[in-house]
Amino acid sequence: MSLLKCHGFLFDMDGVLVDSRAVVERTWQRWAERRGFDADAIVPIAHGRRASDTLRDIAPHLDIAAETAWIDEVERNDLEGVVAMPGAAALLAHLPGLAWAIVTSCSDALARARLAACGLPIPRVLIAAERIGAGKPAPDGYLAGARALGIAPAECVVFEDAPPGIQAGLAAGARVVGLATTYPAERLTDATRIVRDLTEVRIGRDHGAQPVLGGHDVFHVLLGG
Repeated sequence: MSLLKCHGFLFDMDGVLVDSRAVVERTWQRWAERRGFDADAIVPIAHGRRASDTLRDIAPHLDIAAETAWIDEVERNDLEGVVAMPGAAALLAHLPGLAWAIVTSCSDALARARLAACGLPIPRVLIAAERIGAGKPAPDGYLAGARALGIAPAECVVFEDAPPGIQAGLAAGARVVGLATTYPAERLTDATRIVRDLTEVRIGRDHGAQPVLGGHDVFHVLLGG
């Protein structure tokens, strides 16, 4: 068991709050067949990144905007098997609306569709792909999420399941809890702490601490099975 203290929480979505792995893999399989690529080589690098960034790496000769739009539309229309990750609903139910944000590599419309399909709340702060200049592993998304909450990144804890997201959170100056839901734990060793999934996370207010300037409460994060 280990303990972290913070003022705010920044969650990646897919693989952390939402299990959309089957949809992501189906979509990239369809795209690969359509464009003559090997899907088995694409899927391992697609998780945790914006589709546009993956496309620039594997197919820079194509119309990236058009291909990204195709992938996004296919994913929005395919919610089969999209469910909440273990522990996600219970954890979010304990968080005040102003203390947490989602920072995701998918589009705003897709994020909202997946959260609704899972019955998870949509936060006041949702930083989606179109709101940031550079995707993960760049820190832009997590910096934007912390700024929108009005909390310094160093006072936030990030929850991530993919190496690019972990790098993004650390580059933003936050502490990062890695979830071994998409990648094995040995791929997440840069994270501040590693847990199996959100069932191993407990969050509560630190009632012995005074709120900081701006009225943000102090929270403790207990990690471990």
